[in-house]
Amino acid sequence: MNLAETPAAPELEFAFRIIAKVDSGLAIQRRPGESLEIIPITGGSVAGCIEAEVMPGGADWCLYRSDSSLEVEARYWFRTSEGEIADVVNLGRISPPDERHPDQLFITTPQFRTVSPRLQWLTQKVFVGRAESFDTHTTIDVFEVIA
Repeated sequence: MNLAETPAAPELEFAFRIIAKVDSGLAIQRRPGESLEIIPITGGSVAGCIEAEVMPGGADWCLYRSDSSLEVEARYWFRTSEGEIADVVNLGRISPPDERHPDQLFITTPQFRTVSPRLQWLTQKVFVGRAESFDTHTTIDVFEVIA
């Protein structure tokens, strides 16, 4: 490949939507220009190629940085109606607006663990999420990366 050529971008295929219900944030730490909050996850749903219930007990750890960006680390789990369980670790970043992206981007990289044979594909693929936060919930549209 010629280095002057732009490589083809991977494709994305919609997999499912996660709606995580949340409580108000709890301040954990404050430093000059930064603060850390925990936002409890109280339930929710997963809909698409997986149908499941987000279980209460998880949380988002949100680091508000001095450069106006926000780092998010969410940890939670869901259960399908068949009783299958999957653990979710979702790292993300909200970047401050710039000329190329006038809106704040909230992009995540969810990773999954499960013992369910039917859900093993979640542990074998790469996913990206586009998230939007509201007062009562966060919505994450999860896309599989197709090389």
